[in-house]
Amino acid sequence: MAKYIISLIASYFIGSISTAYLVSKNIYKVDIRQYGSKNPGSTNVLRVLGAKPAAVVFIMDLLKGLLVVLLARYIGGENLALLCGLAVVVGHDWSVFLKFNGGKGIATSLGVVLGISPPVALWVLIAGVVVIILFRFVSLGSITGAVLFPILLIIFNYPAKFLYFGLALAAMAVWRHRSNIKRLISGTENKIGRKSKTG
Repeated sequence: MAKYIISLIASYFIGSISTAYLVSKNIYKVDIRQYGSKNPGSTNVLRVLGAKPAAVVFIMDLLKGLLVVLLARYIGGENLALLCGLAVVVGHDWSVFLKFNGGKGIATSLGVVLGISPPVALWVLIAGVVVIILFRFVSLGSITGAVLFPILLIIFNYPAKFLYFGLALAAMAVWRHRSNIKRLISGTENKIGRKSKTG
């Protein structure tokens, strides 16, 4: 039990490390929470600072989720990996270091999914990218990938515990995108390529 508690707490704190905030603040001297959508995530970094820092943030957030899952599996097996996968995304979304605010968890969730099932992660990524290319809404691609994840777990015939995990991960992603969903419905959501100013 102690192993589970320590692992979950560690996963949450690892997730709470905001790559977007650290990169923008320490390298570009910009508090990403003050510009654009004010969300400390790779999409807002893309709009405010450009593609290179956004790519760095995305990759580091993805690795954060992947490494937590792989380490948790090594320490305690599949069940601990699933729980720690959820914990690291909770940390990213509600970071203790950012007063329980945070990003929307897509890159970190993708890293978690990659650690749990590489084939499913590939299909989630492909679906998300195709939607983004077709409609130019990062949020729509993110939501599509999140909703598709538990469906793919069913298609790939994963056990029930994976489905519960997938539903929880998808629910968090959709909840964090609720403002985007409202803007998509109203037709006011920003498309990719539209850059925000930092001053």
